[in-house]
Amino acid sequence: MTKKNLSVFVCLFLLITSTSLQGQQKINIDYQKAGVSEERLNTYEAYLKNEIKEGKIPGAVSYIMRRGELVHKEAYGFANIKDKTPMQEDQILHLMSMTKPIVTVAFMMLYEEGHFFLSDPVSKYLPQFKDSKVAKDVTVGLEGATEPASKEITIHHLLTHTAGLSHGLAGTELDNAIAKAIYFEPQKNIESRVNTLASLPLVVQPGEKWSYSASPDVLALLIEHFSGMNVADFLQQRIFDPLKMKHTGYNIAKENQKNWGPVHNYNAEGKMMNSAQQLPIEGNTVFGGTHGLFSTAGDYLKFCQLMLHKGSFNGKQYLSPKTVEIMTMNQIGEIPQGPGQGFGLGFGVTKDVAASQSTDSVGRFYWGGAYCTYFFIDPKEEMIAILMTQIQPYSGHYEKKFRQFVYQTIID
Repeated sequence: MTKKNLSVFVCLFLLITSTSLQGQQKINIDYQKAGVSEERLNTYEAYLKNEIKEGKIPGAVSYIMRRGELVHKEAYGFANIKDKTPMQEDQILHLMSMTKPIVTVAFMMLYEEGHFFLSDPVSKYLPQFKDSKVAKDVTVGLEGATEPASKEITIHHLLTHTAGLSHGLAGTELDNAIAKAIYFEPQKNIESRVNTLASLPLVVQPGEKWSYSASPDVLALLIEHFSGMNVADFLQQRIFDPLKMKHTGYNIAKENQKNWGPVHNYNAEGKMMNSAQQLPIEGNTVFGGTHGLFSTAGDYLKFCQLMLHKGSFNGKQYLSPKTVEIMTMNQIGEIPQGPGQGFGLGFGVTKDVAASQSTDSVGRFYWGGAYCTYFFIDPKEEMIAILMTQIQPYSGHYEKKFRQFVYQTIID
C-alpha cells in the first residue's frame, strides 16, 4: 500500500469510526433506566419540527435529562431565518429573564456567607430605597399622586417579586414610563439603572401583591455591594468557571460571535423575520439581574443540575441543600402568582397540580425568558428540561406545550 493510499485509508477509517461512535452514543441512551419513552420523545420532536415548518418559530434547541440520563439533545430549524443558518446544539442565545435564577443563586451564595438577613430592609445597604412612594393610580403615569409606602422593602420582597417594583410590562401609563426610564434611557452600569428605578414610584404596596418586576437588578447591585466585585466577574468566578459554563456571560467573545442566534419576530403580514432591532452582543456594561446574559442550552443544563442536586455539582457543594430548599419552596403564602403556582426565591414553584390544570408535579421549579426560552426542574421526577428558541413577543403558549410534551414522555 502506498503512503498516499494509506493516508486515504486512515482518513476513511477515522471518519467511519467517528460516525459509528456518534450513532453508538445515541443508541446507548438507557431509556429504560431513565423511564422515558423514545417513541414519545419522537412525538415531541415531531411537534417542534411542525412548528418550524409552519413558520411559527425559527428553530429550537431542546435538552431533556431524567435520572441523570441525557435522553434528548437536539437542535432544529434555523438560528438565523434570514441567512438560513442551521440551529446548533451549542447555539449562543439571549437568556433574557432566565438570567434571573442565575443571579439569584449568586446572591444566595452571599447569604450563606452571612452578609445579610432575608428580613433586612434594602435601605440598610442601599439608602436610595428609604422612604419609597407608591402610586395611587397607575393609569396616570409619573405625574400621578403618590403615598408613602406602608412598610420598607425587604430583601425577601426583592427575591419574591413582592416589593411593589415594576418591570414595565403591565401596559399601564406608569409601567410604560418605568420601562422607558430604566431600559430605554442610557444607563452607564447597574448602579445607574437601579438608582433610576429607586427614584420611581412603586406600583403597589410592598408585600401585598406578586408583581413581576426589576427586583433582580437590585439584587445585582447588592451583589456588588457585598462582594466588592462587579456582577459579571462574580458570576464568572463563582458559577460559570466552576461549572464550566464556557459560553455564558453578558458579552459574547469575538471568536464566538458567529455562533450567536438573533431574535426574530413577525412582520405586518404575519411572516417571520429577523427583528429589525437586536440587543448588542458586545460592549455591554450594565450587568443586570433581570436580563442580559447569553448562554447555550448545554451551559444552562449545568446550572440546572446544580439546582436539581441540591447545590452540588461534580462532587462540590456550591449551595447548601437547606438554601436550595428555601429557594424552591413557595415563599408568598396565598398571594396569587398563577393557577396552582407559587413563587420561591428566584423561581416559580408549583404548589397545586390540580389547580394548574396541566401535567405537573408539586415542587417543580422553573422560569422562562422574553424570547421564548424555558426551563423546568422537577425533583420528584429527577428531571430537567430546557427549550430555547429566539422569537418575540413572549408566548406562554410554548411553555405550556413544552411541559405537556415533555411530561408525556415519562413511562416509569
